[in-house]
Amino acid sequence: MPLSGSGETSAAQPLPMSFPLPAAAPPTARRPRARAVASDPTEETPAGEAPDEETRAGETRTRETRTPVGDRQLVFFGAETAEPSVADLAGLLAGPGEVHRMGGTARLSVVVDAGWRVHVLVAELAQRGVRATWTPTEDQRYAVQTAYTRAIVPLAAAWLRGPTQQPPAGFQLDGRRLRLWLAAAGVVDPPEILLHLGGVDPGRWSVVGAALTAAGLVGELVEPGAGGPAYRISGRRRVLRLAELVGEPPPAAPPGAWPVRD
Repeated sequence: MPLSGSGETSAAQPLPMSFPLPAAAPPTARRPRARAVASDPTEETPAGEAPDEETRAGETRTRETRTPVGDRQLVFFGAETAEPSVADLAGLLAGPGEVHRMGGTARLSVVVDAGWRVHVLVAELAQRGVRATWTPTEDQRYAVQTAYTRAIVPLAAAWLRGPTQQPPAGFQLDGRRLRLWLAAAGVVDPPEILLHLGGVDPGRWSVVGAALTAAGLVGELVEPGAGGPAYRISGRRRVLRLAELVGEPPPAAPPGAWPVRD
């Protein structure tokens, strides 16, 4: 069922009732927050808990990449600090997304397990000028795919090695890419978050894992058969950093499905 570039269906093609849009939540007053953050070096470390190397490195990086806005702080390289672009779709390919070429065009597809993810991805793709469609799958999931377009050709050229899909050299993850990955395949299970992967190549996973580490999100690889393949992000500081990078929950996300900064 094609969706318009704005992410909305025509009157003749509404989203099915299995994908109800959530009612808008009433605005709530936000409490003023202290300017200090969890990763600030002045914060006391609980007795008996020594900060690891990742945490110490993250403290320096976090101090250098924050700017206050109103009663909260934005994180440079976070999802809210730059305009969306087609290059952000690499976040879907870090997870279970796939890219395919046809002639001088390419398209991206990803299978998701919940209707709210369809809403979020269609809206995110529309923000980047990419038209999307979706179809139900036989295993009660939903396949979201873009139209074949020249806009995705650079992404396909970077990720495809013949029929094999691999992250390009120097692959990096920022807030906008992580936001798309989380929307497609992230599972919030406090105090942890699972970011599910695609493919069967451990080499592909290791490159993505290195990009997570570079973003201050050291993850534990969960093997296939044990709930994976996925990277497990655990620890209060790392989960908070992920929440800061991916930004505010999208309207379609149900309560508890998105990490929060408070």
